[in-house]
This record gives sequence, structure tokens and C-alpha cells, in this order.
Amino acid sequence: MTGWTPVWVGIAAVGAGFGSWVATAKRGPNQVVIRTAIILTLTCCYMMWAIIYLAQLHPLIKPKRADLRFEN
Repeated sequence: MTGWTPVWVGIAAVGAGFGSWVATAKRGPNQVVIRTAIILTLTCCYMMWAIIYLAQLHPLIKPKRADLRFEN
């Protein structure tokens, strides 16, 4: 996996958001609420996934193995 994965997933999320925007066209009085809920859900899910993915890709603290013995 590379650092480009969040970019491609972001493009897919934007595409899904646009698709949901078009799919909820003229669906009644709650159209704006439905669109807002879908777009906010996609945005929050993408941001949560991207932050966790990038934190694992480039950790701030180098992991240390605890099962090693120190040689004298």
C-alpha cells in the first residue's frame, strides 16, 4: 500500500457523494435533510478511515520489540 490510497478512496467517496446527491433529487420535503445526512456520513467515515490509515502508514513513535534480551 502507498500514500496514494487515501487519494483514490477520497475520489471514490466524492463520487459516491455526487451519486447520492443525484439519486435523492426531488424526493419530497426532506430532500435537503437526506442529502446532508448522506454527505456528512460519507465525509465522517472517510476522514476516520484516512486518519487511521495514515497513522499506521507513518507512525509517530517507532514500535519497540519487548521480547528481545539485552546482551552483556
